[in-house]
Amino acid sequence: MEQLNKIDWEKMDNLIPVITQDATTNEVLMLAYMNQEALELTIKTSFAHYFSRSKQRIWKKGESSNHLQEIVEILIDCDNDTLLLKVNQSGVACHTGRKSCFFTNLNTNETISDVEINTANAYGIIDTLYHTIQEKKNDDPSKSYTAKLLQGKQNSMLKKIVEESGEFTFAIKDNDTDEIIYEAADITYHVLVALASKNISPDRVKQELARRFGISGIEEKNSRSEK
Repeated sequence: MEQLNKIDWEKMDNLIPVITQDATTNEVLMLAYMNQEALELTIKTSFAHYFSRSKQRIWKKGESSNHLQEIVEILIDCDNDTLLLKVNQSGVACHTGRKSCFFTNLNTNETISDVEINTANAYGIIDTLYHTIQEKKNDDPSKSYTAKLLQGKQNSMLKKIVEESGEFTFAIKDNDTDEIIYEAADITYHVLVALASKNISPDRVKQELARRFGISGIEEKNSRSEK
């Protein structure tokens, strides 16, 4: 595809920044990244595709929420290493339910735009919780338990996973359904906190689980021991 050759991929380690702008209002909606495959899909389909660094895969914008970005125009900068997409945005651009991803004042920490759409159902509770944890990384640890875990000692954060796992196993042993569910939720939260500390999206865990379908447990374990 001729358009791909205009970009200096080598200089950018095959991943270029992409600014996405509302074609009607010129409001900046988001910044993401594309590799060559993502750009090729964007050009072919006329809908924005990006490469997610946290998910480590191609994703079509709106694949979960249906908040698609229809391409109006693609512009390249003077250094041939950054793209500007002008799009017709369906719904909202930000996973928080706001029109734009840029809604927090850096100096005052003030939120300058309101949530327009509740996106929790669209993205699922696991992804929504993970993003919420990410957003709380720099919060006041005296007011946010999540921030306290992420800003504190790593051993303290990881110790909570061990503690909650123990409580979960005791709940199973006691055959207490309500407690089993409660403790399973606690483990899930603390695992997501640990993943967020390393900026690893739970989508990558889903990808790994999907990879294992059709592979026996013994075969999968053996393949790991051989590495």
